[in-house]
Amino acid sequence: MAPIMDLCLSRAEESVSKKLPLEFQSLLAEARRNEITLRKFQSLELQLLGCRSLAELIKMLLYENRAAFEWDRVTLTLFDPAYEIRRLLTHAGVPDDLCRDLIFITEPDQLPEAYRAQRLPRLGAFDERFHGALFPQLRKALASAAVLPLVRSEQPIGSLNIGSHKVQRFREDSGTDFLQHLAAVISVCLETAVNQERLKDAGLTDALTGVNNRRFFDQRLPEEVARSRRFGQPLSSLFIDIDHFKAINDQHGHVVGDKALQAVAALIRDQLRSIDVVARYGGEEFAVLLAGANAHEAVDVAERIRRSLIAHAVAISDDIQLNLSASIGVATLHSATDAQQADNKLLGAQLIEAADRRSTKPSVPAATGSSARDRKPDRMVGDDIARHVAALVTIHFLILHRTHVRPLA
Repeated sequence: MAPIMDLCLSRAEESVSKKLPLEFQSLLAEARRNEITLRKFQSLELQLLGCRSLAELIKMLLYENRAAFEWDRVTLTLFDPAYEIRRLLTHAGVPDDLCRDLIFITEPDQLPEAYRAQRLPRLGAFDERFHGALFPQLRKALASAAVLPLVRSEQPIGSLNIGSHKVQRFREDSGTDFLQHLAAVISVCLETAVNQERLKDAGLTDALTGVNNRRFFDQRLPEEVARSRRFGQPLSSLFIDIDHFKAINDQHGHVVGDKALQAVAALIRDQLRSIDVVARYGGEEFAVLLAGANAHEAVDVAERIRRSLIAHAVAISDDIQLNLSASIGVATLHSATDAQQADNKLLGAQLIEAADRRSTKPSVPAATGSSARDRKPDRMVGDDIARHVAALVTIHFLILHRTHVRPLA
């Protein structure tokens, strides 16, 4: 019965439409198009509200709805003066290819002047002077563009930038109600996602040193091992142990010990790339993951950290400075591992264990300490660092208190 009724209504509508003025028919067709567009925007907004992470939100915004809306290029500008969002993305392990259309600015004047005070979507023909900074590295010139300012608490947080190869896609006289509502939803979603990442980060960061904690490292380690094996790249680890740390606490107090930990963490971090991972592994121990670094490159990084520590001293008082001693073990998991079926978590644990073994601490006082340089390295699955850098698997050095600094023989 229903199909017959639909057919009758369709014929009736067709009969009525023939009698209506052309102008009214045009308005009716426009209303139907707007209804379809509204449903698409509502669907997109529901998807954005359902995103469970900042990475998922960025992926949804930039890549997953271009075809549905006939958008040829989408970029997202984010105001990030303290580099916080970039750090959160790095800590979350978001791949670089997902961030290629993210544009970070640290000052409002980095936006084109025409958009700084803009609060409503701006549509029109593509103009290199205004749009060039918002659509970098274009492979094909855009014909029109829409810029959606993102605002929270009356403060700009960025913009969603949409480009099209069609001149008529974004006309200046087009209605912006849907885009304005979308911009408001995106702003709320971004704020929520960033706050969620902040909460996650707070639980994965060492409060004293500001680097990652053991929980974060244990989560990230099997991920980095899996990535190393998937792309056929080596993965190296450093295990850094501050020598005689208990003596520092006993002789100078825990406040000085805390300063020493903070200084070491900062010096390590300064020598690493943004893709590297450093964590306070426990007490006075730090662990580092060097993605894509072979054994020789890992030793070079360890040597840079060693030299940096040598050049630094922790001020105890106005006239006394504390020089630090540390042991650094180096281990590498090669892409051509002998155990292709081995569990990533197990391989990661073996990698850290090997680096830890090679960071043998001196068993005698700092002034007369001995090196573990002559100790033969333990061989791990897929690890032939012993053959390559037998004399350097453990960089073990000594820094004397207020005296000349030299590496141990």
